[in-house]
Amino acid sequence: MKPTSQPIILFDGVCNFCNGSVNFLIRQDKKKHLRFAALQSAIGQNLLEVFHLSTKEFNSFVLIDQGKIYTASSAGLRVYHYLPWYWQWTQLFRIVPKFLRDGIYYWIARNRYKWFGKKDQCMVPDRDVRSRFL
Repeated sequence: MKPTSQPIILFDGVCNFCNGSVNFLIRQDKKKHLRFAALQSAIGQNLLEVFHLSTKEFNSFVLIDQGKIYTASSAGLRVYHYLPWYWQWTQLFRIVPKFLRDGIYYWIARNRYKWFGKKDQCMVPDRDVRSRFL
């Protein structure tokens, strides 16, 4: 699959926390810049292979933006560029060293199923947002 010019978020499709985050981004991305695909989907797996990322370990959501890959806290901060102006304060977290940001990110990622639960299958987007999913 050829990456699109629009930013793509790859997320853990069975994770309740991840699905909640995607739903938040869909609501906040008023200009509909962002596209989404579950890491477990055929498209998600293909994109992971294209960018030489693990197709088995889903401990980070991935942002593909302008041909570059962002993971963990860097992906989280980068995605806020596409949200309304009132979310730009989040860029203050860039002053926190990456090893600390990622440490917190991976601690949450390791515990996300325990804290927020897990679905048996990937989420199915409703008709209103289906066009934003690859």
